[in-house]
Amino acid sequence: MKNVFCKILFLILLYISHQSVTAQQVYEFELDTKKIGSPIQSTMYGLFFEDINFGADGGLYAELVKNRSFDFPQSLMGWNTFGKVEVRKDNLLFDQNPTYLLLSGSGHPHKWTGIENEGFRGIGFKKDATYRFSVWAKKVSGEEDQKIRVEFIDSKSNNIGSQELAINSYDWGKYEMIMPAKVTEAKGRLRIFFTTKGTIAVDHVSLFPTDTYKGRENGLRKDLAEALADIHPGVFRFPGGCIVEGTDLDTRYDWKKTVGPVENRPVNENRWHYTFTHRFFPDYYQSYGLGFYEFFLLSEDIGAEPLPVLNCGLACQYQNNGEHCHIPVGDLDSYIQDALDLIEFANGAVTSTWGKLRAEMGHPEPFNLKYIGIGNEQWGREYVERLEPFVKAIRAKYPQVKIIGSSGPSSDGKEFDYLWPEMKRLKADLVDEHYYKDPDWFLSNAGRYDNYDRKGPAVFAGEYASHDHSTGKQNNFLSALSEAAFMTGLERNADIVHMCTYAPLFAHVDGWQWNPDMIWFDNLYMVKTPNYYIQQLYAQNKGTNVMKLVRSIDKNAITGQDGLYSSAVYDKERNCFIIKIVNISKEAKDIKIKLAGFNKKTNFTVGDCVMVQHDDMRAINTLDLPSVIVPQKTEAYIDSNTLSAKAQPQSFNIYKIVL
Repeated sequence: MKNVFCKILFLILLYISHQSVTAQQVYEFELDTKKIGSPIQSTMYGLFFEDINFGADGGLYAELVKNRSFDFPQSLMGWNTFGKVEVRKDNLLFDQNPTYLLLSGSGHPHKWTGIENEGFRGIGFKKDATYRFSVWAKKVSGEEDQKIRVEFIDSKSNNIGSQELAINSYDWGKYEMIMPAKVTEAKGRLRIFFTTKGTIAVDHVSLFPTDTYKGRENGLRKDLAEALADIHPGVFRFPGGCIVEGTDLDTRYDWKKTVGPVENRPVNENRWHYTFTHRFFPDYYQSYGLGFYEFFLLSEDIGAEPLPVLNCGLACQYQNNGEHCHIPVGDLDSYIQDALDLIEFANGAVTSTWGKLRAEMGHPEPFNLKYIGIGNEQWGREYVERLEPFVKAIRAKYPQVKIIGSSGPSSDGKEFDYLWPEMKRLKADLVDEHYYKDPDWFLSNAGRYDNYDRKGPAVFAGEYASHDHSTGKQNNFLSALSEAAFMTGLERNADIVHMCTYAPLFAHVDGWQWNPDMIWFDNLYMVKTPNYYIQQLYAQNKGTNVMKLVRSIDKNAITGQDGLYSSAVYDKERNCFIIKIVNISKEAKDIKIKLAGFNKKTNFTVGDCVMVQHDDMRAINTLDLPSVIVPQKTEAYIDSNTLSAKAQPQSFNIYKIVL
């Protein structure tokens, strides 16, 4: 009995000892501070914009009126009318938007004529904020000035703002006024009464908040644009995405239709208009008010390199089978000319055809375009055959512009394996890779680029997001943390990976068709997802050079061993090393990083350290609770040229070592 007791006691003590050793395990890494590695491109972390989920009209583009020119195929979609309202289609002033309305007096003192717009799932008004109402109009009959009364209406049909406007000419002209809102309302409407006895014509009825991003009249929603600027992106890819291709070529995104006077930019059917029957939005059109000029301006404003993507003569290959759906290779001249003309629009002298238009729009200085994408997610021989003449033409006229080709819609497989050698043969500068995968894929692919061919084109990770299908693809912390782990591999291989952009960017909570998305919004407010904060922290701490950070035990990169992932960079401007560590496990990890290769007189200090952490992997930020998961300060210290830190369970950590 005594022996049994002793054996049990021994086992208990052995277990306690093992637990103590396990709890005290230290993960030791080494950072060679002397060997400054490959440069990190300024474009490394950026943004991808596509007009999906009402991302442009109803989202980033600050216009509050839907179908403002009455040129949707159903002329009055988005509008209610009352009294004597007639639709006409002979406006010669705006030949691309010929539809307008005639409003006539009802002939009875107690009957009213007018129109009312529903906005994009309502119109958001903020108390005491001011709004710029404008309309193109003219008198048709009546000797005296004709008048309209413009009203802001809340969800219960109460008037929350009102002003009159006089129409005083028989010629088309633009009339505008500034109006305040009396209360805050998320689901408001715009109502216009015709209050005199004659007849007027009205077109391009518009309403913008006066407080747009950078104060521009044809501007962007300020909070959404500022959220983009706050990331500090290095590149801005636009306008998509699948909308570049179109459901058919008639509805492809045509950049030339998006420039010039905003009143005469034609309406286009959005690629996502008919796509999802389970989330069907037949009122989804593009006003082109947010066009290529505005995209270039936004790129400039936020300090990002513009990266436009153009159609290569192929409609969406998912939705169109057979060559008859596409432009024959021999008939691509106009498409190729569109690409050359775009470069001239961005970079050409004011004496050139398209440079002159840019100057007339308000920007005589060139936008200094350096990159262009040809085709979005195309694949197969039909793509390569069409890409080749684009490459030849652009190289001949603009050899300094870098060309981005596609690796298809998947991260591997038959089409991927076919396209990469073809991109090398055509000497594309970068190849666009896309991956929408589950969190486990992102975790297991942190070493994806460790063995890529360094002699071929560079990589542009143009669309990626972690999809947690168990929660309906929410923007939860698991998705964000798995992306953070994967991005250590992008950063560690920045010599071959030159750009990466999360996708999609925006989603309206009442009008989304695809998720997850980086920023969600309603008509008044927005919420930054955990994924947003991961992207922001990488972009704001990208550094200038890759550094080699390895495990002390085997000199290997840290790519998931014991739930840890890591990368390191040097930042010349701030003269510091920046170390990123992801701990995907449920246990805290004691980390020690030995700083090797330094001059003995070097004095290291710890700079600001940041952590994103949550105990619940399924936690999310919402419009009501936007700060559930946000960056917070964490601690580290240096002793004997070794950085010590505790990586909390389920956390992304940034440690700065200042020289």
